[in-house]
Formats: sequence, structure tokens, C-alpha cells
Amino acid sequence: QLQLVESGGGLVQPGGSLRLSCAASGFTLDRYAIGWFRQAPGKEREGVSCISANGGSTNYADSVKGRFTVSRTNAKNTVYLQMNSLKPEDTAIYYCAADRWVQSLCGMTRRYEYWGQGTQVTVSS
Repeated sequence: QLQLVESGGGLVQPGGSLRLSCAASGFTLDRYAIGWFRQAPGKEREGVSCISANGGSTNYADSVKGRFTVSRTNAKNTVYLQMNSLKPEDTAIYYCAADRWVQSLCGMTRRYEYWGQGTQVTVSS
């Protein structure tokens, strides 16, 4: 069974940090670009970041540039999203998703094939 599982969410104060993980089971991630998306209550899902299958290309939403960093360890079949300087407006359910595309590219507007169940991130004092 092909599955993505996110972890690492939680409650953090403004200015704090969290690291989200996206682990795959049933398939290897090294052929997939991975995207991170989030959805806040009452809002549409939005792309946050993505990383190409070979790790050589990344993209970020303007709202998180300079604060979030996406990385991957294909040997561990895991992708990470390091989130620093968190703001209340970062509060959302965060999802990772897999897209089989060219090795060197990723895009947050593409149609992703596999999705995780999400992990809640709450930024509040």
C-alpha cells in the first residue's frame, strides 16, 4: 500500500520553530518530487514548498521564503520541512504529496498523485 505520513506538527509560540517530516511506505521517494501544502480553516489549500526528486530544485511560496526550508534524505525515504520564525498565520494543517515528474523539477501547481493525511501546526501564544 502506497502511503505518505506526516509528523512533527504541534503547538508553538510565535517566533518558534518546527520540523515536519514526510515519510513514505510502499514506494521509494527518489523518483518523486515532493510538495508541502497547507490548509487553514475557511481557506483554500495553498502550496508552501516543493523539492525535486533529485533534491536539486526547490520552490517556496512568497509567504514562507526565508523562513522555511525543504530538504530530503532519499536514503531514509523522507522529506523535511524546517519552519522557523513561525507566525500565527502559519497555523494550518500541513500535507505532503508526491508527484512523479522529471528528476530536476518541482511545481506547486502540478497535480500530485499521492497525499498524506496531514499534521496540525498551531502557532499561538
